[in-house]
Amino acid sequence: MNFEVIKRSHIKRNILIGVVVVLVLSAIILTFTRAKYKITESMDLVNGTINYELSDFNLIGAYIQEGDSYTQVDEIPTSGYEFNAEKSYCTVNGENINATIAFDMTSQTLSVVPLTTKGTKCYLYFDEKASGGNYILAGDNPPTNSTTDWTGGTSYYYTGNPNNWVQFGGFWWRIIRINGDGTIRMIYQGTSANTTGSGTQIGESFFNSSYNNNMYVGYMYTSGQRQGTGSSSAIKGVLDQWYSVTSGLTAYSDYIDGNAGFCGDRRVSSGNGIGTSVTNYQPYTRISNSSPSLSCEDADIYTTTDSSTGNKSLTYPIGLISADEAMFAGIPIWNNSSPSNYLCTEEYYWTMSPSFFEGISAYVFNIDSSGSLVDNYYVNRTHRVRPVINLRADVSLTGSGTTSDPFKVVGAS
Repeated sequence: MNFEVIKRSHIKRNILIGVVVVLVLSAIILTFTRAKYKITESMDLVNGTINYELSDFNLIGAYIQEGDSYTQVDEIPTSGYEFNAEKSYCTVNGENINATIAFDMTSQTLSVVPLTTKGTKCYLYFDEKASGGNYILAGDNPPTNSTTDWTGGTSYYYTGNPNNWVQFGGFWWRIIRINGDGTIRMIYQGTSANTTGSGTQIGESFFNSSYNNNMYVGYMYTSGQRQGTGSSSAIKGVLDQWYSVTSGLTAYSDYIDGNAGFCGDRRVSSGNGIGTSVTNYQPYTRISNSSPSLSCEDADIYTTTDSSTGNKSLTYPIGLISADEAMFAGIPIWNNSSPSNYLCTEEYYWTMSPSFFEGISAYVFNIDSSGSLVDNYYVNRTHRVRPVINLRADVSLTGSGTTSDPFKVVGAS
């Protein structure tokens, strides 16, 4: 027997079997591949609406706004953008079709009505979603007045009784203004949408327990200095305690800005603001002349210790409204009431603005129960306390500012 011949015969047979196996496997793979593309690219369509899931992404082209142009991306954005229905479109074989397109950012589904032709591809455009103050300015209830503030930017402020409601950190607030750096300044309104009464404040306090020196007009003060920050006022202690312990706002620190600051303007119009020197402070002169200003010196802009501006003296990013901000909002001076103004709570409460020292006692402006700016109370009188904080310029917001649809910070209830 010729074993060499037998060996060659076995080799040929093995080769033949291998070829057959390869052909069979190739046929199976081709069948499944064609089935896959049949499902994803040649699906049977019916009259009406087709909802695409992201698993059908090969049917969708996505573009996000970057400045004035759009860039194609590999993934549809899930946050920071909003769907631009006007710019988005669908095509069949490169030709635009007349269809209504909607995209749900939450469920990440695309709806196209009607859709009757297979091979449809949609091109979706997403615009950068305005954040912080820009979101409010672009909405239905923006502040309508503006002036330059101490940042050098344009500050937009609310007047009268506007839709400026915010829910944040478990509390209700009302927006005072959009600061020049895009941060959002707002004043405490309570645990519900109160407009008046004791629920609009966190308690009551002296501004300072002592009154017989110029330094006691300061939110912080140092003996022998006009703009010192060595000691905290009594009211600052109340605010710090509330912020750090009672309110729970430290859990929301990522949304709160410490750099925007609060102005306790101790510039003088007369006198030197030291010791028992008779002194009129610039806020007194401005308010008396109905000419408020949002200018402030760094030494009197209370910012947190990690800030890049201001006096960097605060442990917590919390303060009070200024008399100038109240006047810009429509609060008048002495005995001219404004009961319908959003800052009128029918309670007396402190501002941060010094008024004067007449040789015996220090005075700081407050807003009285009729909605008027007054300065005829010593700093050691007890009045209500309404905290003011600033939201960061880059927070994402929803809502329109009404009590039924207040502004809310995404991620912070």
